[in-house]
Amino acid sequence: MKLLWVVFVMVFVFGKWVDGFLEFNETELANIEAYVHNGDEISNSKLSANPLMVGLTLIQGAGAKGAVCLDGTLPGYHLHRGYGSGANSWLIQLEGGGWCNSVRTCVYRKKTRRGSSLYMEKWIPFTGILSNKAQENPDFFNWNRVKLRYCDGASFTGDSENKAAQLQFRGQRIWKAAVEDLMAKGMHHAHQALLSGCSAGGLASILHCDEFRSFFPRNIRVKCLSDAGLFLDSVDVSGGRTLRSLYSGVVGLQGVESHLPRICTNHLDPTSCFFPQNIIGHVKTPLFILNAAYDSWQIQSSLAPPSADPAGYWRDCRLNHAKCTPSQIKFLQGFRNQVLNAVKGFSMSRQNGLFINSCFAHCQSERQDTWFADDSPVVGNKAIAIAVGDWYFDRTGVKVIDCPYPCDKTCHNLVFRA
Repeated sequence: MKLLWVVFVMVFVFGKWVDGFLEFNETELANIEAYVHNGDEISNSKLSANPLMVGLTLIQGAGAKGAVCLDGTLPGYHLHRGYGSGANSWLIQLEGGGWCNSVRTCVYRKKTRRGSSLYMEKWIPFTGILSNKAQENPDFFNWNRVKLRYCDGASFTGDSENKAAQLQFRGQRIWKAAVEDLMAKGMHHAHQALLSGCSAGGLASILHCDEFRSFFPRNIRVKCLSDAGLFLDSVDVSGGRTLRSLYSGVVGLQGVESHLPRICTNHLDPTSCFFPQNIIGHVKTPLFILNAAYDSWQIQSSLAPPSADPAGYWRDCRLNHAKCTPSQIKFLQGFRNQVLNAVKGFSMSRQNGLFINSCFAHCQSERQDTWFADDSPVVGNKAIAIAVGDWYFDRTGVKVIDCPYPCDKTCHNLVFRA
């Protein structure tokens, strides 16, 4: 197990820079964060003791629908059946893993598990919101829990192809084929359902939220959770817009526009409508936004990527927030203000939920130590799992925003090894 974490760290440290944008996936980033935070190594027992391992199921009927990964292989998911009071409750977790924005980056991606089921792990651990243990996941442990693998590179929204490069951009079809397959396996009997996702999957859970709602009868409780999916159209440290440039390539290359909310594209350009800040106010289905105010991925790859910092002024700060200068912290406080402004209108709705903690983190629902453990991050003495459960079951309204850094001492902050 120790070797596994070393491999995760090596994959990140030696990741490839492609078109000035770091190609790594958020699941690996989350695992590194679980392994190293506050400069210390964490024992495996602190992550999750003997996590449930769940096998990969390929969607056999997907090929006939053109619902395939970048390389044309079948998409897949991991399903663990619910029981007892959760037998007719369903949680769908959309996997994260960045995006590809050019033929070159997508060709690279299709030789990885983010573009082909040939390279996907056959078994993965179910922890955090996917855990089957009540003490680790009090509200959803006995639900039918599904992890839908991500192999398209456009947050499950594209529908196009590039024959010359033998690339299939079929994220929208994969999403639909997966839902149809799960419906046939019992999800059509659901009494309640939750669509969740982390990072690129968190963006997908926003984009597909109302569509997910439409698959079920109106009397069924259906809600959505976006974890670390609030990507902002922000100015980077050089004055440019690194993430907008990336998103423009993704939207244009993968045929995303036709699957973006019309209420947004009627008055904004398609790239703008791939940014959650421009669509969360239009989502009709109850939605919960879980996000770190100082999202590690956005700092690393959107705000201060090496392409925007050729002199390396931000390098130490990017690796470890404790090494940020006062002026850099001021810049990051400005980013936090942008996050709060982005959710201001969204949070006005009684049906929506919000948990913004002041951590240097990314993806907090899938990892045990941040979802629900003895020392989990809290805001107002409420752990993330309890906040999401309170909101989902209407036990109480949840609109919590942390005080700015460095006031929160419960964070599991991400620290990168140099």
